[in-house]
Amino acid sequence: MKNLAIIGAGGWGTALSIRLAQSTERIRLWVYEPELCESLAKTRVNDLYLPGFFIPENVEPTTDLATALEGAEVVLTVVPSHHVRSIYEQMLRVLCRPSDGERLFVSATKGLESDTLLRMSQVIDETLRPHFHPRIAVLSGPTFAREVGRGSPAAVVIASADEDLARLLQKRFSNSAFRLYTNTDVTGVEIGGSVKNVIAIAAGVSDGLGLGSNAIAALITRGLSEITRLACACGARRETLAGLAGLGDLVLTCTGALSRNRTVGVELGRGRSLPEILQSMRTVAEGINTTAATLQLAKQKGVEMPITEQMYALLYHQCSPQDTVRKLMERTLRPE
Repeated sequence: MKNLAIIGAGGWGTALSIRLAQSTERIRLWVYEPELCESLAKTRVNDLYLPGFFIPENVEPTTDLATALEGAEVVLTVVPSHHVRSIYEQMLRVLCRPSDGERLFVSATKGLESDTLLRMSQVIDETLRPHFHPRIAVLSGPTFAREVGRGSPAAVVIASADEDLARLLQKRFSNSAFRLYTNTDVTGVEIGGSVKNVIAIAAGVSDGLGLGSNAIAALITRGLSEITRLACACGARRETLAGLAGLGDLVLTCTGALSRNRTVGVELGRGRSLPEILQSMRTVAEGINTTAATLQLAKQKGVEMPITEQMYALLYHQCSPQDTVRKLMERTLRPE
């Protein structure tokens, strides 16, 4: 691949720039913060979001979207879910210009848009389709930015309804430390990647309360059941949720110490307030906004999601962590 634009220089965007640099001639990395962009250009290290990892010389940081998109064959967006629509609206002035070839779009953002309840690929499509017909794929799976950045083996999913596009991106993105599997079930991949963050908050609460391994195993198992019910109600395939973008991502996020969403839950379980926790965080924990959107979507689809309901009560109605556990355990008994 000759030219890749990565839009977003948080931990995940930076890690992807490092990992994909070995199979790409030139990567332009769009950075929101001018000071960070200047520092990246000088030191080749993202001290703000991914300290300790050298960014290869063929990765060019820029704060200008037009510069980032110039000549890009693939546009890979890695920004928080609540910024995806506005970023694509800003990029339209460049994307609508004639280019040397077709641009391909990849979303690596996990979340649901709060107002519309749309998945990220739907937000991108809705923004671009009035102007042209975009080819869109989704990148998801069990990954921590720090591990990808240092070259530890990782396996992820590249999903698109366009099978040719998924196979093309699989070839372009895969390397010795980054293995991609294709999937046509975009809905399942995106719902799995979004809602697992809600369950990870619950897993963190359990750890913060010191409830032990049995409770975590139960949360992961019943959480997967919730995610699968919702995804299938939205048109996904059940088997997708048993794969990397479902179970794999859920296990990692619920058990890994590097998980931001799990960390939020741990601190809530220890008695800290949500505003206090958020004030101390540099990066976004997508599960907080996703909890409200997921519950809305579940009600819209007529799907029961008790863990999500209790996380909503904890995050938005100041229900105590102990009460959320008690309410889950005292639910009406039923067959599995």
